[in-house]
Parts: sequence; structure tokens; C-alpha cells
Amino acid sequence: MKVRPPVAVSLAGVLGLMITAHAQQPAQLNVCHAGSLTAAFTPVEREFEREHPGVKVVDTAGGSVDLARRFAAGRLPCDVYAPADHLVIDTLLEPSKLADYSIVFAHGRMVLAYLATDPKAAKLPVTGTFQPPASIPQVAAGWDDVLTMPGVRMAGAHPFMDPGGYRSHMLFELAQAALKKPGLYNALLSHYQVNVADPTGATPAPALGKDFNFQTTYEHSALTAASTNPAYRFARLPDSIDLSSDAPGRYAASRITIPGAGIPGAPASVTIPASRTEWGITLAATTPSRDLAVAFVALLLGPTGRAALESHGPAPLVPARVTPSDAPRLPPALQRLVSTEN
Repeated sequence: MKVRPPVAVSLAGVLGLMITAHAQQPAQLNVCHAGSLTAAFTPVEREFEREHPGVKVVDTAGGSVDLARRFAAGRLPCDVYAPADHLVIDTLLEPSKLADYSIVFAHGRMVLAYLATDPKAAKLPVTGTFQPPASIPQVAAGWDDVLTMPGVRMAGAHPFMDPGGYRSHMLFELAQAALKKPGLYNALLSHYQVNVADPTGATPAPALGKDFNFQTTYEHSALTAASTNPAYRFARLPDSIDLSSDAPGRYAASRITIPGAGIPGAPASVTIPASRTEWGITLAATTPSRDLAVAFVALLLGPTGRAALESHGPAPLVPARVTPSDAPRLPPALQRLVSTEN
């Protein structure tokens, strides 16, 4: 009774099936990006999967600083990382050798959002009519007095977790300088609350017009909200405040210091200067999917990505920009898609 040969054949067959099954597993590309890029990245990711059959894009959106720290700590796989502020790459990832360069590919501005049905928000003085995108009102003299009235609440992200949060604080500081009102920064800050959504969904997220009266947000996000809510309104702030100008040194009066990447060898804290609202992207220096990551970034910087950004925001930079020192570090396929000029 010789039974060993059939057993050996059986084991070999099982091993062959296991190898085949493993080989057929789809490749994976981990794309981590700011929540403000979700609408634009969704069609780009779909097109990428169409052009690369068998590749699965795993999308993770959230606060840009939070994503960077999770990635640095090894708790979040990222092959491509796109924060709402390119300076997060420069200050958190590059010093930790987790990224070699940052590409600036989109820009926008901060606006002040509210509901037309909110009695407290109705007191905000503005000039112009609200007919987006053709006509957006501008705040008028006394806007800061309304934001600091008793009982008025503003809301936004946490400044240590998300650029939208620290840009709000920068906005307050710039408003104090522009309006020449000592103490205004502190007064505005005392009316600011950090909104924290329950990730389990067990409790509803704080709502504009109910839990707070005003919100500092990106203009393209506000445009999307206004398209689905007839009561939603937003107003522009002066360009000396709203972080929309690319004039050198325009916002030099403000900067913020936040905790660093939180890993051994990284600085305990980093200082981020105020600058134009610009989104950045990079490849993780340690990515095992380098060719796929390069192909994704190339798709974003090309016609497909530009069309998605033009439809959903933020506005694309054409061409995208890198610093002269970063340019040589880019893969050749990306060097052709960027400039050091704009």
C-alpha cells in the first residue's frame, strides 16, 4: 500500500493553486489625501483603475497633518500623499526622509460660510449678490464685530490636525494686522470651536446654522455645499486675509507652530508660515509601488486631473510647480509635467 506519491502530488497541486491565487491578487495603490480633494480625486482614481486593470486604489481621506503623522508612525500605508498644504510635506515628511520633494498642483482661498436662515449670521455685512459662481459677496466693514458678538460661534478643524484649522488661526491673526485692532486675534479665537465628527456615526456631526453660525472653509468646498443647500451662503474676505494671493511675503505676519511627526529623530515641533492656499502631492520615499505611484501623479497632473480639478476644485496650477532644489529629485516622467517658474 504505497500512498505517499498521491499525497505528494496533492501537496504540489495545492501549492500551485496557492501561488496562482497569490499571483492573481490585484495590485494595490494607497492614495492618502486631504478631505478637500475627495470630489476631484474620485474620478481620477476611477480612471486610473480603468487604465490599469487589476490595480485597486485604496483611498484614505482626512486631515492632512493627521494623515502625515499616521503614515510616519507606520499606521497608515501611503504610496501617494496629497495634503491641503504642500508645506506639510516640507516640514513633516521630508525631514523624516519619508518624502523627497513636494509638487504644488492646485490653489484656492478661505471663505466665511453661513446659512441665510440663521438670525445671527444674517447680521453679517456684505456687498454684492450671492449668485455663485458668477457673483460672490464680499464682507463689508464691521464683519469682525459680528463674528465676535456674544453667543456667536465659528467652527473649523483642529489646527494641529488639519491645514484648514491652522489656516483659520492664521486668518484671525492676519485680520488683526489688516484691521489694526489689537486683541482681535484673541477675540476671534475665543469664538472658534473645533468640530470633531464621531467616526462611528453614532452621533451626528455638528451642523452649520444649528451648532455654530459661521465656518471658515475652502471656497471650492463652499461652492459644492451651496449647490445642494439653497440656504447655504458664503462671503469672501479681503485678499490680505484670505490666503489667496501669491504675492511674495503677503502673509508673512502669521505663522503657526504645531507638533511634529511624532517619530524618533523627527523635530518635536515644526513652524509653518502663512502662504497662499495651495495643495501639494508627493510619492512616499519608501513606496513599494513606485511605478504605479508615478503613473497616478502623472494622471493627476495631466488633462484628466486638470479636468477633475476644474469641475470640483480646487483650481489646478498649470503647470504644477516645484522648487528648483526639488526638481532634480522628481522621476523623469513627472519632471516633464512641472515648472519651477510659477
